[in-house]
Amino acid sequence: MIKKDLKIIAFATLFAACSPVEYDHFSTVTGTVIDMDNGEPVGNVEMTMTPGSHNKSTGSDGFFQFSDVEAQQYTLTAQKAGYEVDRKTVNAIAGETVNVSFSIKKTQ
Repeated sequence: MIKKDLKIIAFATLFAACSPVEYDHFSTVTGTVIDMDNGEPVGNVEMTMTPGSHNKSTGSDGFFQFSDVEAQQYTLTAQKAGYEVDRKTVNAIAGETVNVSFSIKKTQ
């Protein structure tokens, strides 16, 4: 009886060790937006990430974060009234956090 139990435990252990490895297929994109003239963070900047319908606003510290986005290439757009629009291309990499910085300039 003990041999049979040991065989079952050994088989279960071997089976568990052979489980498929799961990979993270998503990425996180973070960043900050600062004022180009004074270097201060800019809050309430509308951040749009396309393709998809990803929209966020920066906090008072200029920080934004898009979590659980598919790994692919995106265009990030930063816009706020009184500032010029800025766009950047970013490659979201599975299992990684990508950081992007924006410096936006006040309109004349």
